[in-house]
Amino acid sequence: MGTAGKRGAHARQASAVRLRIERLTREIAKFGAVGGAGLLVNLIVFNLVRHTTDLQVVRASVIATVVAIVSNYIGFRYFTYRERDKSGRTKELTLFVLFSVVGLVIENGFLFAATYGLGFDSPLASNVFKFVGIGIATLFRFWSYRTWVFRVAPAHDPVTDAESILENPTPYLEEDRPPHPFRQVQRVR
Repeated sequence: MGTAGKRGAHARQASAVRLRIERLTREIAKFGAVGGAGLLVNLIVFNLVRHTTDLQVVRASVIATVVAIVSNYIGFRYFTYRERDKSGRTKELTLFVLFSVVGLVIENGFLFAATYGLGFDSPLASNVFKFVGIGIATLFRFWSYRTWVFRVAPAHDPVTDAESILENPTPYLEEDRPPHPFRQVQRVR
């Protein structure tokens, strides 16, 4: 086989790495698009609730976060992760809600600490700390959603399987052999 075989294997590995990076880049872009829309929903609802009701700032933020979580689930399921496994919707939704609640606590924990711990209660300060909380919670959500919620469906790649058979056909040939030889008998009429 020589060096040509090694170069071919290296090229396949490099293209596989490049393909994974391209997929991850597309996933991050789609996640960012849905997340950006969710950010807008979150901040608009937060400011509307805060300025039109007498709710405390963190309660208004929790309401806004819940509305954004619902809109994000729709965007993630039907846009970002539409090709992912759809077989366990109940489990998927349960995990999504669980990790979203953790993100809600992270996001609103920053706002709570700034408002009640540091005394920053102006509308500008509330929006800044809410934005920072959303940013940190987004990192957690990206990791948890792609790792646990929207799992990759087990793929069966016929091209890879065919290539592995061509590289080492012996196990497949032995697997197809009957356990002991037999004779084929023809009927004569």
